[in-house]
Amino acid sequence: MLSKVKNLTIQGLINKNELLTILKENARKFTLQDIVHCSLQIQQEADCIHTSYKKEYIKAETGFVIRIVEVKDDGFRYKGLIDVEELNIAIDILEEQEKMVEYLEDSDPAFVRIYSIISLYTTFIKDEPIHQVGTLFPGGFIVKKEGDKYTCPVKDNNKDNPLALCPFCIAEQDEEV
Repeated sequence: MLSKVKNLTIQGLINKNELLTILKENARKFTLQDIVHCSLQIQQEADCIHTSYKKEYIKAETGFVIRIVEVKDDGFRYKGLIDVEELNIAIDILEEQEKMVEYLEDSDPAFVRIYSIISLYTTFIKDEPIHQVGTLFPGGFIVKKEGDKYTCPVKDNNKDNPLALCPFCIAEQDEEV
């Protein structure tokens, strides 16, 4: 899928509906079984998380994965062009992440593909942060919307994390954290 999106960027100007078409086409390939497997992987990953935050983590991550249904069913016609430079940055990050996780024993390729689709969808189609408003992070901090601005409590902490999507997320660091 990422190679298809990258080919689209070569043309120069891309409108949101062109990208959405590719994302929907790929989202439709996922079955309920894929989503269940991803949910199970989230629960397994949560085993190493402190119990006070574990439930919130599972809820947020499962909610994120389930957004694949929203992508599949999105019939809205979006206006506007996509910043090709920013999209290429996102593609490079996602391609690197795919390479990294392909060697991890417990990773599910469907999980990575769903994350790629949803992160591109939220960032470039919906103009929303990758984590939904209200997503809770350790310490009780949440992703917020203030006017037209989205803030995230962990963006700066993850700028050097190769598995983070923060570098292309539209949320800004919450300065109160």
